[in-house]
Amino acid sequence: MFQLKVTQQEEIQTLKARGWSARRIARELGFDRDTVRRYLQAGEANAATPTPGSPQENEPKNPVGQPATPAGPPAASATLTPGFCAAGEAKPATPSSGSCGYPATPGETIAAEAAVDQALAAARASVSLCERWRAQIEAGLDQQLSAKRIHQDLVCEHGFAGSYQSVKRFVRKLEQLAPVPYRRMEFAPGEQVQVDFGQGAWVVDENGKRRRPHLFRAVLSCSRKGYSEAVWDQKTETFIRCLENAFRHFGGVPITTTPDNLKAAVLSPDWYDPQLNPKLASFARYYQTVVLPTKPAVPRHKGRVERGVDFVQDNALKGRTFASLAAENAFLAEWEKNVADTRIHGTTRQQVEAYFLAVEQPALQPLPASIFPSFTEGKRKVHLDGHVEFDKAYYSVPPEYFRREVWVRGESRLVRVYTLKMEPIAVHPRAEPGRSASEDAHIHPLKRRIADRGVAYLFERCQEIGPCAGAWAQAMYKHRGIEGVRVLQGLLALARKQPADQLELAAGKALQRAGWRLSDIKEALHEPANVVQVDFLETHPLIRDINAYRIPFPS
Repeated sequence: MFQLKVTQQEEIQTLKARGWSARRIARELGFDRDTVRRYLQAGEANAATPTPGSPQENEPKNPVGQPATPAGPPAASATLTPGFCAAGEAKPATPSSGSCGYPATPGETIAAEAAVDQALAAARASVSLCERWRAQIEAGLDQQLSAKRIHQDLVCEHGFAGSYQSVKRFVRKLEQLAPVPYRRMEFAPGEQVQVDFGQGAWVVDENGKRRRPHLFRAVLSCSRKGYSEAVWDQKTETFIRCLENAFRHFGGVPITTTPDNLKAAVLSPDWYDPQLNPKLASFARYYQTVVLPTKPAVPRHKGRVERGVDFVQDNALKGRTFASLAAENAFLAEWEKNVADTRIHGTTRQQVEAYFLAVEQPALQPLPASIFPSFTEGKRKVHLDGHVEFDKAYYSVPPEYFRREVWVRGESRLVRVYTLKMEPIAVHPRAEPGRSASEDAHIHPLKRRIADRGVAYLFERCQEIGPCAGAWAQAMYKHRGIEGVRVLQGLLALARKQPADQLELAAGKALQRAGWRLSDIKEALHEPANVVQVDFLETHPLIRDINAYRIPFPS
């Protein structure tokens, strides 16, 4: 019950002694009328009941049970104080009466009025500045606006000069005086599942080591059909696996899924536009359910699962220990089947399992043909070489994402790269640790080598110099093999420095001489243009054979 301060109680009694009504006192001080009446009745009861040992208790009674009236004026030895009668009899001083009920002197009347005015001023000083705007504040509360929003509206629309803290205190007082009942939420079959985490039972291994797991709980809001699972952590992967197990247990998928704002599910809590974990968002799209987190710090938005977690902890797990996590989950499955599903729910007045099978399960969305593809993901920064590292392997991205942050998702066989807005960038097959997966299209044009385009491209460029150069390139590569790739690059480098006709002539000379080195072409380039090549003749009709000139030596 709302309790007033002692000073506030005294202010109420003072104004009542002046003749004010309870309605006027409540309006002036900013209190509820029922509260004022309660304290006025308590004050009258205290005044009517004499304290043991008090003068009133010891006074003789008249025949009708009233204190005897004094026969004359008070004794001279009695001590009189303003506002009190002899022998300590309490009687408030009013402007029309002086001490002990005798006619007041002008001085006493002025002093009494000053005391009442002083008390009224103190009462008014304790009234909040917000009292003037009570109607606007109550209207804001009816719209479920926060105290911050109400203060902002008062400042902008009414020129309110008070602080936010004063509005906050006034709102708190109004909620205590007249609390607004919560709206009861009802859900159609298959509409919603609420999920939450609690504490599981202790797991004690053979060595006596104790470890307490987390308790995942999912409850369908219509039938109250539940699913429980003990897990070691609350990571995103674990949370998704528990959700999937719950959907498979129900045999269908509800339209909406309502968790709280745990980090595994929500990156940025917001009642109007929360930012979900990308992996959870992918899971929701895969199962065709909408994840709608609760309002931050408002657990009543998922009251069904809140009570469901308490039910499992108190009924199933309290006072129990298990040898392993698997043993605890096996027990939870049996308890769910034999206890939770067979009970008559206090709200629905129906057996949980029967109500679920008859009403809610047919309304659930069908399950996908396969489970959600398992993957890991995270934020990465593109390296200087245009690759991102994921699971100790490297994957290329387009050059425009150089040194930017991207989102990488690793599946069983593929690695997908996205922007931070989950726009696809690249897809690669899984690479072994220490290896890389690159695409030619991801190489920056300024860093693209001629050799990357293949030998056929090199032959085409050599053919553009001339037919002799093209023929020499083909013959050279056939003769030298893979090492001839760099020779072709060298020939093209010469083409950027030498005139094409000169290079073509030199290539023809090298081809004629069967010179398959680049130096052969360079030497031919430096030969004088007027040199006539004379072929050596081994035989001639005018020249006799050397054997004809052989002279025998004397023996």
